[in-house]
Amino acid sequence: MRHRASDTLSGVTAALPLFPLGTVLFPGLVLPLHIFEERYRKLMRDLMALPADEAREFGVVAIRSGWEVEHATPGGESSDGLTTSTSLSLYEVGCSAQVRQVTEHPDGRFDIVTVGRRRFRIVDVDTTAGPYLHGRVEWLDESAGEPGLADALAPGVLEVFQRYLRMLRGETSTGEQLPDDPNVLSHLVAATASLTMEDRQSLLAEPDTVSRLRAERKLLSREVALLDQIRAVPATLAELSNRSAPN
Repeated sequence: MRHRASDTLSGVTAALPLFPLGTVLFPGLVLPLHIFEERYRKLMRDLMALPADEAREFGVVAIRSGWEVEHATPGGESSDGLTTSTSLSLYEVGCSAQVRQVTEHPDGRFDIVTVGRRRFRIVDVDTTAGPYLHGRVEWLDESAGEPGLADALAPGVLEVFQRYLRMLRGETSTGEQLPDDPNVLSHLVAATASLTMEDRQSLLAEPDTVSRLRAERKLLSREVALLDQIRAVPATLAELSNRSAPN
């Protein structure tokens, strides 16, 4: 069965194996995975069988609804198995993951390290080609947006992001070297801030760097205001999180 996302997409399209996950991947960000379920073991074997000069790449796409995620924790802490429970619904925009490191275990499991490479929009999905999904995707440009505006917006976003990190961690300094490149910064902020998956997905789908930075400035300002309110409450975050609701 094939699910069509759009018949009006333009640009270069390509075939790409898809890996639905309960997370959003951004270009340039590292995503380690523990491959447990057989369908994704097969995906890894297929990727490793490619010629050495071909990119070992698959598409990470966030699950909107319709699949139960069993132990789907990135980072190798547990299995990333997915089992179909109802009709599958995926977000249209995802990010390809390029395999950088592979460790195959004797029992057939894999530990891999991937890096987000390029964004795509799903044109359609083929669920009959094999044990894992195959998609036809349109690659999305990493456009800066209005000339010069990304460079103008980046310092303000960086400033509020650093304030957000200091408030979140209770530190006076982040102690981190953050990127100067506006596009790299926009993806790092989106991946690092404690946002909902819907917010992250919305940032991934922004058409250009300027749009993403503007959206992040708004989201970070909201988060900073919320943290300010929490700090005004005469209780620690731990106390707030441990309070039980009345029966």
